[in-house]
Parts: sequence; C-alpha cells; structure tokens
Amino acid sequence: MAATSRGFATQFDLKLRRLGFHHPPPRRDGNGSFELRKRRRVSFDGGDRRVVVSRVRCCCSDSVVPIRKAAGAGKSVEKAEEWRFDPKKSPRRVRIQPSPALPFSSPQSHFASKQEKFYPRCTPRNSGPQSRDSPPKRDTGIANEKDWGIILSSENVNESGTNEDGSTWYRESGEDLGDNGFRCRWTRMGGRSQDGSSEWKETWWEKSDWTGYKELGVEKSGKNAEGDAWWETWQEVLHQDEWSNLAKIERSAQKQAKSGSENAGWYEKWWEKYDAKGWTEKGAHKYGRLNEQSWWEKWGEHYDGRGSVLKWTDKWAETELGTKWGDKWEEKFFAGIGSRQGETWHVSPSAERWSRTWGEEHFGNGKVHKYGKSTTGESWDIVVDEETYYEAEPHYGWPDVVGDSSQLLSIEPPVRPPGVYPNLDFGSSSSSAKPPPPPDELPSQ
Repeated sequence: MAATSRGFATQFDLKLRRLGFHHPPPRRDGNGSFELRKRRRVSFDGGDRRVVVSRVRCCCSDSVVPIRKAAGAGKSVEKAEEWRFDPKKSPRRVRIQPSPALPFSSPQSHFASKQEKFYPRCTPRNSGPQSRDSPPKRDTGIANEKDWGIILSSENVNESGTNEDGSTWYRESGEDLGDNGFRCRWTRMGGRSQDGSSEWKETWWEKSDWTGYKELGVEKSGKNAEGDAWWETWQEVLHQDEWSNLAKIERSAQKQAKSGSENAGWYEKWWEKYDAKGWTEKGAHKYGRLNEQSWWEKWGEHYDGRGSVLKWTDKWAETELGTKWGDKWEEKFFAGIGSRQGETWHVSPSAERWSRTWGEEHFGNGKVHKYGKSTTGESWDIVVDEETYYEAEPHYGWPDVVGDSSQLLSIEPPVRPPGVYPNLDFGSSSSSAKPPPPPDELPSQ
C-alpha cells in the first residue's frame, strides 16, 4: 500500500494517540514548520528581545489518507476501534472521533478491578500489611515521593500470618551497614492468595553514606489469577558531583505490565537529572504491544543552564503484516538562534517507502529559512518573517525538584567518628545499588 505525500503525519499521530503515546509528533504546516504544545516564548524581532509566556495550540495542517480498517469481530487493535471523520471540518483541520479504547490500552487497566477483588480479602484490617499495590499506569512519568507514602520502621520486624480466607501475608524491616558509613534501612511486605494464583510484593528503602549520598526507593510487583503481571520501581538520589562539587538530584522510574489473556504488554523507563546551576536532563524509552501491533518511543531534553537547549523525539510502529511508520524531530537553540529538522516516513507491506523531510534555520533576527522535500516530488525552500518559539528553560527544574524531595533531603547518615573521613570514589558510586531487572522483560525493539 503506497502512502501519499499529504497527511501521513496525521495518520501517524492518530495511531500514536490510539496506542497511548504520551508525546504526539509535532504539527507541521505546509512548509514543514511545527509548533510544540507548550513553550516558553522567546521573541526576536530586529534585534530586540522580548520574553513572554504563552500557550500554543496545535492544529493539523495536512489532509488525511485513509486509515486501515478491518471488518469483522476480533480482539485486534485494527478491529477494536473505528476512526470517524467529522465532515463539517475543513480538510485542512481534521477532527477525529474514536470509539472507546481497548481495556488494556486504557490507563485505568482492567487489572485494577481484579486487584480490588483480591487484596481486601488478602489483607483484612489489623491482620497484616494493607497493600496499596496496583498496576502502574502508562505515560504518568515519575511520581513525587509524597505519592508513595514511604514509612520505614525504626525497629527490626519479621512477622507473618494467615487470614481467614487462607491467604498469607508477611512484613519485614531491617538495617544494613557497609563501608564508608553506608547504611540502608528497608521494609519488605507482601501477600498471596491461598492457591498462589494472586500475589503482591513491595519494598521500600533509604540509603546514605558519609559522602552525602542519599537515596529513596520503591520496588513493587504483582500478579492475579487471570495471569496479568506487573512490575515497577522508583528511585530518587541526591549526590555531589565529583568534579564540579555541585549538588545533583536524579529521579527515575521503570514500569511494566503484561496481559495474561492476550498478546499485550508495555514497558517504560523514565529519568530526570538536575543540578544546582540549572543543568537539566530528561528522557524516556517506551515499548508496547497489542496483539499484531507494536510501537516504540524515545525522547530526550537537555538544558545546560546557560540558555542552550536540545530536544528530540523518535517514534515508530509496525504491524505483523509488515506495515511500518514513524516520525522523528530534533531542535537545538541558543539565544534565539537554532534549527529544527525532522522526518515522517511510511513503509508498506510490499516494501514501498514514502518519506518527507523538513528543516528550519532560525537566525535570531526574525528571519526563518524553511526547506524540505518528499519522495513524491514535493519540495520547498523559502525564507519567511517569523518569530522564534522554543522552551529556553525546563518547566520543572532545580527549585521544583528540591521542593518535592523533602523526605530524601531529610535522610540522616550514620554519625561519622572523629578523625574518620569518607573514601571518595571518583568512579561509579558503590552506594547506588540498582534494583533487579524486571521478570520477563519486554524487548526494547
């Protein structure tokens, strides 16, 4: 199936939205330019610099090629939904009205209802730990520490029990000590149904040492009688950079869920890094599968704290029939001068390829050079009068992460004896023990 040069970006965007991607591709006009959903607006006009905050609403500028649709009943993603076009809208601005999504694709997964049936029976009041475990939700990023409600016991605990329905539970807590003043306080808890078909586990910890390293973390997993399984880990770290002596805070999260009744599952890895001078790095890798369709997404943001910014996104998807499509873009800016470039592409089952590449050069004086071409012969190369828009600073930066990390910052390391000094390791930190990998990890691509 050959794709036309017009409108494929819209088709790809719809597919990504349909499959649950968090960051849709940028919207482009007929010359290949695009606007992001929310930006700090930096205006350069004739050398005068104005800074205002604005929200930019996107609209699709391309017409839409027909979206593949299968007839008949079944569980496949192609058969589960039917996209309908609103004929009242102009071909240059299209509204799509989807029917309800599949249960597994929804952030409110059917796992939750199954867990609610099990866990209240598994952990009745006053008989053991009341699990808050539930499947992670897609595209929710990295939670703040207050959302976890981590409470570590100051005493060693080792207890277990059996509930009236035959389900069992356990709770343990303790403290591990190591070299260089390392201390790890931890709590583990879990439970399982009488027949072992349903199970949950959750671990909390905090780590510290004499170098000022501090870490707060959570790992949890579970399964239910239907065969659904999930795993999630979250970490927050404070440490001092060995070369700049700047304080840094790093946050990360990994999430995974797999269906027990169909060929469906997803995996996400998120990370954020901040330092006291405004340097910021953020990114995510995602993968998902729903029956015959698979999709991937990677994106990153980098702010150097002095006005330079780099952003990029790469998304692609494929079906078992051999159809593939994708979209990627990158932007680099400093002091109003920079560039954007990207590509949208499609490959049919017969290996016929269509693509459109585009680019922008922003000179910082109100002039923008726009250029592009496609495999169907369209091309453009023009210079226009246009303001430059980009996010010069992260919307969530160092002051924000410090304000949301009060529990991490309040961790107290063991008292250092007089005359004893920490052993500074300028390589990888031995205190930063990583959690074990998830069971049956989904492939990255």
